[in-house]
Amino acid sequence: MTEKRPPDAVDKILQQWNVERPDLDVTPMGSIGRLKRCAALMQRRLDATFSQFDMTGWEFDVLATLRRSGKPYCLAPTALFSTLMITSGAMTHRLQRLEASGLIERTANKEDARSKLVQLTPKGLELIDRAVDAHVQNEHNILQPLNPEERQQLDECMRRLLRLLEGEG
Repeated sequence: MTEKRPPDAVDKILQQWNVERPDLDVTPMGSIGRLKRCAALMQRRLDATFSQFDMTGWEFDVLATLRRSGKPYCLAPTALFSTLMITSGAMTHRLQRLEASGLIERTANKEDARSKLVQLTPKGLELIDRAVDAHVQNEHNILQPLNPEERQQLDECMRRLLRLLEGEG
């Protein structure tokens, strides 16, 4: 016997489509709609944590990418923008803002005199270390209602979907 669960916002949308277009199988709308809704709601919670450190999500992403690269917390701009999946123009603008804030600096590239590297400053390192602690705790809090088995199932399903969408599936 299946357990009756209360409908969510997406169930209501599906119900409306089933009435208006009973000829369509709208079940994919349920999965994709829930993913999009979860992403939007999680982003609000993530942004609330970033704002405690006077930073945006993109600032966190750039600083965290440099931090997780390991000492000396330094990468080429191309490595940064490809990791973050943004354009080089967007990366240039973002780096200018972070540099003006004293969180990163551009240093000479010893292997290529024509380019510069992006490196965390001590101020940037201190900020990202505090922010990532709060961020990880926030993520634990978001997922805490799911038991370990549910989190594992979620990870497995999302990993498979991601591989398929990235064309590796």
